Amino acid sequence: MALGVIRTSTELEVPRRLAELDQELVSLLDDYGPAVVSVERIFFQNNIRTAVGVAQVSGLALARAAARGLTVAEYSPSEVKSVVTGDGAADKGQVQEMVRVLLGLAERPKPADAADAAALALCHLAHDPGLRQAAAARAVTR
Repeated sequence: MALGVIRTSTELEVPRRLAELDQELVSLLDDYGPAVVSVERIFFQNNIRTAVGVAQVSGLALARAAARGLTVAEYSPSEVKSVVTGDGAADKGQVQEMVRVLLGLAERPKPADAADAAALALCHLAHDPGLRQAAAARAVTR
């Protein structure tokens, strides 16, 4: 299991940052060979600049996954929070704690974005019993 975030320099122009993110996505897809890519469904926020940036990066992930023929699952933030914590309005700390508990981690995942990514994966596992059984079988054989 791997858990983390991809960061780029805020000093780079947006096209260069997107190109770097795309390269990292390709590397991760190559290294881990997932069958499913879960992405947070974009919702309009008070900060439109942030929403646009998130939408651009989500588009990269959606396009890369689709180009490889992978299953793509999109979930709203409240749906993810509800599945992982039982509360669709949970705060980031609650999500981090439940990800820690559900994955048996010694500490809460940091940064909070890494916990959010893990929560997306856990949300998808909860929605796909066949995938959940396959993941459990792989864990037993390792």
